[in-house]
Amino acid sequence: MRKLLAILFAVSMAATGISAQTSMRVEVPNVVAADEQFNVTFIIEGEDSPSDFRWNQGDDFQLVWGPQQGRSSSLQIINGKRTKSSQFTYTYILLPKKTGTFTLPQATAKVKGKDVTSSPVSIEVVPDASSGSASRPSSQGQSSADNVTGISDEDIFLRLTLSRTDVVVGEPVTATLKLYQRVNIAGFEDARFPTFNGFWSQEVEAPTNIEFRRESYDNRIYNTAVLRKYVLIPQQTGTITIDPAELVCLVNIRVSSGGGASIFDGFFDDYRTIRKRVTSSSYKVNVSPLPSGAPASFGGGVGDFSISARMSKDSLTTHEASSLVVTISGKGNVSLLEAPKVVFPPDFEVYDTKVSENTSKASGGTSGSKIYEFPFIPRSHGDFILDPIKYSYYDINAGRYVTLSTDPIKVFVKKGAASDQNAGGTGTVSVPSVSRQGVKSLGEDIRYIRTKLPALSSKGDFFVSSASFWILFSLVIVCGAVLWAVLAGMAARRADVVGTKTRRATKMAMKRLKAAEGYLDQNLYSAFYEELHKAVMGFISDKLNIPAADSSKERISEILIASGVDSSLADALVGIIDACEFARYSPDAGHEAMQNHYKEALDVISSIDSSMKSKKRHDGAARTAAMALVLMLAIPAVSVAAGDSYVDSLWTTATQAYADGRWDDALETYSSIDRLGLESPFLYCNIGSAYFKVSDYPHAILYYERALKLDPSCSDARYNLQVVSGLVQDKIDPVPEFLLKEWARALCYTLDSDAWAWIALAMLAGTLAMVLLFLLSASSAARKTGFSLAIVFLLFTVSSFSFSVWQKNDYMRADSAIVMVPVTSVKSSPSEDVSKDLFILHEGTKVRILDSVGEWRNIELADGRQGWIHSGDMEVI
Repeated sequence: MRKLLAILFAVSMAATGISAQTSMRVEVPNVVAADEQFNVTFIIEGEDSPSDFRWNQGDDFQLVWGPQQGRSSSLQIINGKRTKSSQFTYTYILLPKKTGTFTLPQATAKVKGKDVTSSPVSIEVVPDASSGSASRPSSQGQSSADNVTGISDEDIFLRLTLSRTDVVVGEPVTATLKLYQRVNIAGFEDARFPTFNGFWSQEVEAPTNIEFRRESYDNRIYNTAVLRKYVLIPQQTGTITIDPAELVCLVNIRVSSGGGASIFDGFFDDYRTIRKRVTSSSYKVNVSPLPSGAPASFGGGVGDFSISARMSKDSLTTHEASSLVVTISGKGNVSLLEAPKVVFPPDFEVYDTKVSENTSKASGGTSGSKIYEFPFIPRSHGDFILDPIKYSYYDINAGRYVTLSTDPIKVFVKKGAASDQNAGGTGTVSVPSVSRQGVKSLGEDIRYIRTKLPALSSKGDFFVSSASFWILFSLVIVCGAVLWAVLAGMAARRADVVGTKTRRATKMAMKRLKAAEGYLDQNLYSAFYEELHKAVMGFISDKLNIPAADSSKERISEILIASGVDSSLADALVGIIDACEFARYSPDAGHEAMQNHYKEALDVISSIDSSMKSKKRHDGAARTAAMALVLMLAIPAVSVAAGDSYVDSLWTTATQAYADGRWDDALETYSSIDRLGLESPFLYCNIGSAYFKVSDYPHAILYYERALKLDPSCSDARYNLQVVSGLVQDKIDPVPEFLLKEWARALCYTLDSDAWAWIALAMLAGTLAMVLLFLLSASSAARKTGFSLAIVFLLFTVSSFSFSVWQKNDYMRADSAIVMVPVTSVKSSPSEDVSKDLFILHEGTKVRILDSVGEWRNIELADGRQGWIHSGDMEVI
């Protein structure tokens, strides 16, 4: 027990000794004037009295008086506990010998046999310590009014100090607004602080109790107080002007009572309060843009940062909530840091990010940390690895972008208890079930480029306005007319008995020759020649359509020669006729003569038939050749550029550069094809995608719009335009279009102009076919059907042609444009000086051009607002 008490006593004594440690501090003004006497006070705190105090003022100061010793003690009893404290002071009055910054020598003293030493203190000595005119009494020759208005701007003023004036976008600047005064201030009114346009600003110090301290400025001593302290982060490039601050100060001035000078004037003078408005100067900050080539992980940070990441839980089960905590700390624009991009596994359900900020007020809000908490719920079990989180910032000191990266984060997810349960005691096994859910979008990006070389054409070349279209259009009508003539001719031939006999003349002649051949085989002389005569005369009568009364030999020979038959064949045919007539009245000439006449008749009839058919085939071949020539002229010429090896190599090079991530090279190569005077919706779409990858969103929108202007049915361009339009700052609600016009436009934009032109030709052919059905059909039902369908096809023809021409006219009109500059003001009139700003547009906004005056364009937004904009601020689609 005694040992325990001894230990407790020793501990209490040690604690008392620790608490009773003696220290020495110095109280002295930090700035004094060269002719000003000032106090230096050494304060020793402790219960025991010091002894052997020693101090020398040194060679830089003159000792005017001192030391003056003092002592004060205090005794406190709280809850029976007695506390005593004592303070011993040694005061000196000094006078500087010269100006500059000097260090006071250290003082020493002994307390209970131990040496106690003061800390070194620096003092700045300035030349002038004269008071302001408002704080001095007025002379006898001055009136009261002179005293009221005699406060100099050097006696009281506002001053805004900036930590730096040459910065880059996003670099923090500390701005301190101070009041400097050498007068007697009673209060303040009507404070107006700067608005800091062009900066993101945060007020980090706004004292409610204004405390003044001595400070040297321009070799003069002032009482200064901090009114406001800000952190400024520039948001735009160029020279930004900070507006002045204003403050009305209530100043007490002494007004002399008048009369002769007396030592008692100070007791009888009056004090009057006046209002003095003080204004700070305006300041300019030069803001440079950040260098190009920022990494994809750049989050807007400018300064010096570090990154760390951790999981809120070490172990997880399915359907259990957890969080990934990412902390970015350092010095710079902490408040404006964007959240890093974290890629979670597809089976993780991620919720909105929680952001918290912790900045240091002592550093002016430019240092601290920003914590991003990503809540998530794993929906499946397994071992997952989150890719390293990359975050890039711009290092001001190094002048380059720095990319931070965390280690890969491993996440181990176990099966939840509910997913492992089986019915153990019942002998049954539960069937596992799967929670079905929709396919979740993990991100959004533009569609990939077209890799295959498309059909390129000259700019402004539309099929509907080409000569080929009108040749085909005319050819369809001509073919319809020819087809009508042919079908009508066929119908007439079917009704023509004479024509039928002519076409069947050879067949009937061969049939009779077959009968004559039978008589020849039987050696029937008279019957053979009679049948042979009928065959020849019947052939002549049917083939040449010669009546029996006019079938003289001379007439037959004349008509055959006129029909293109060789004269030798005509003479041979006449000879056969003579032989048949001669055989009727002459004796039998023998079987050999009969056989020769049969063969000769067979050859002559066949030769005449072939000769007449050959002439018809020649005429038909000429007509066919002429029609084929017209068709060849009508087929639209395929652009030679599409098959040109140079263009093909350019397209392949650009596509490969895009695939390798060399966006600038791909953009330059695609643009070189465009500069050749060639165009295609897919070419414009690929150029827009390359601009998108280099973050040039206005040009990306421009080329997507050009692709849709050339082919409104291009789904890739329409989708990509929707994605990049979401990055445009201006949100404009368009005025709804008339319903019928909206429907017609939607139908028109389902195909491109050339497709509608081909459909129009097909519908025209269908119209002519139905007209032929109406004109040539013998059935009443078929004629009605042809008439109805002809009207339907005609309407389709007109609609298709109108849609094609509509798209072509829209392409030719240069009445739409895209804003290309970051910010532009829309004026009320085409002038920079006498116009009024109506509203502001940002890059990427689409406008419609209504009129032009010089370099100014009258534009209209989709919501109907109009104004004037300079032509250099936009580019026509």
